[in-house]
Formats: sequence, C-alpha cells, structure tokens
Amino acid sequence: MGNTVKTALLLGALTGLLMLIGGLIGGRGGVYIAFIFALILNFGSYWFSDKIVLKMYKAQEVSETAAPELYSIVRNLALKATLPMPRVYIIPEETANAFATGRNTEHAVVAVTEGIMRILNKEELEGVIAHELSHIKNGDMLIASIAATIAGAIGMLATMAQWAAIFGGGHSDDDDHGGIIGLIAMAIFAPLAATIIQMAISRSREYMADASGAIITKNPYGLATALEKLTKASQIIPMNANPSTAHLFIVNPLTGKSLMNLFSTHPPLKERIARLRSMKPY
Repeated sequence: MGNTVKTALLLGALTGLLMLIGGLIGGRGGVYIAFIFALILNFGSYWFSDKIVLKMYKAQEVSETAAPELYSIVRNLALKATLPMPRVYIIPEETANAFATGRNTEHAVVAVTEGIMRILNKEELEGVIAHELSHIKNGDMLIASIAATIAGAIGMLATMAQWAAIFGGGHSDDDDHGGIIGLIAMAIFAPLAATIIQMAISRSREYMADASGAIITKNPYGLATALEKLTKASQIIPMNANPSTAHLFIVNPLTGKSLMNLFSTHPPLKERIARLRSMKPY
C-alpha cells in the first residue's frame, strides 16, 4: 500500500473515531464543539511552530557566508525539488540530528545540529537535507497538524466521557450511551487508539520522505549510510529533546528511552535503511 493512501486511510480512521465518540457522548454537537476547540488550540502551534521549536533548541540562522557548504547543499537541493530556498539554521548541539519545520513552502526552515555536520560527508548530508526538503514539499507539517487536531478533539471527548461516567451519565438510556462502563472504557481506550493512529501517520510520512529524498538526490545510498551513522551517534550522544517535537527529527531523538515501536513517531531505522538500499540509483 502506498504511503499516500495509507496516510489518507489513517486520517480517515481518526476522523471516524472522532465521529463515533462524539455521537456516543453528545451527538453532532459534541463532535463540533470538541473539533473546533482542538482546532483553535492547534492553530497557534501550526502558525508559529517554526519560531517555537527553533527557540526551544537555540537554533541560529546562518547565511551563505557563515556556512557556505551547508547553504550550498540546501540551495542546490531546493532547486532540484522545485522549492523556494528555505531558511537555514544550525543547532548548537553535539547530537547528530536534523529537522524541517514551517507552515508552508514559503515559510520553511531546515535545521541541522553541529554534530551531524561533523560526522557526515557531503553525500550523506545531501541525503539528510533532501529528506527534510521532502517533508516540506509533501506538506507533512500540515498533515501532522490535522492529525494532532483530530486526536486532540478525541482526547477532549474522552475527558467529557470520563466526567459523564463520574456524574452518572450512563444511568439513563443505556442503549444510547453505552452505560457508565462504556463511558469509562471510551475515556481510556479512545485517546490510546488516537495516539496509535497519529504515530502511524508520522511513521508513514517518514517512509515517504526517505523515498522522496532519494529521488531528489538520485542516490538512496547517501541517506542510507547517513542513517546508519545517525543510529550509532544517537546512542553515543543522546539528545535532551522535548517529546512533543520528536516527530520533527530525521531520527528519533528519544531512541535511548526505550519507547515502544507502537508509540514511536519514527519507523525502525533498520527498516528505513533496508528500504533505501533496495532502491536503485536514479
């Protein structure tokens, strides 16, 4: 199944879950209220995401004069990807990692750590930058924001279900509302299901960015080798990252914290590397 189709199906599953829970608790009105409230909460995050995350990691914007090789790589690959030149930032961090952010192609940012520039050669760094540019080109920031909005609305409806159970919302008309036990079960499992689907969307977009990046550079092996190095580097020097931003990075900065694969924002690195090595150079 293609990653685009898989993403669409997963977003559809999230939407279906939202409609089901809203209908059980408060009908269409409950769905609309939760969705609008979640939309408002996530709008600010989407609009100002680049400023927030760059400040969080003390990233500094660099010019072509300050970082000529990095700037040249980003500019050349942006031209190949038919993208406007994004702003380029360097994070003062020894951990080897990188991310892209920004609400659209005109307000995009590519950020790399000092550590990644030290351990990767030009071919490998091109693979990483192409991967990040693919996230921008594929609109992954918008997709992540949509998924977060729906998942947030599900979380709010689950909280409503919890309070309804506490105050006896399931005593009357059990057939319509599932009873107190049903409300409690919904309050526990609905957010869990939403999180699993949201993480699956994130993993699907990572696979797509790997493949798209390989097309931009016409060399899947550069990114494959980079990921092999980043796997080892992240274990040697783990990153003190905020979990809410983990999905942005090219490799999961929280890998040293034994997260279950089910709840990981990234696919297994071995699987990503295997897929890239199975591709033929263009």
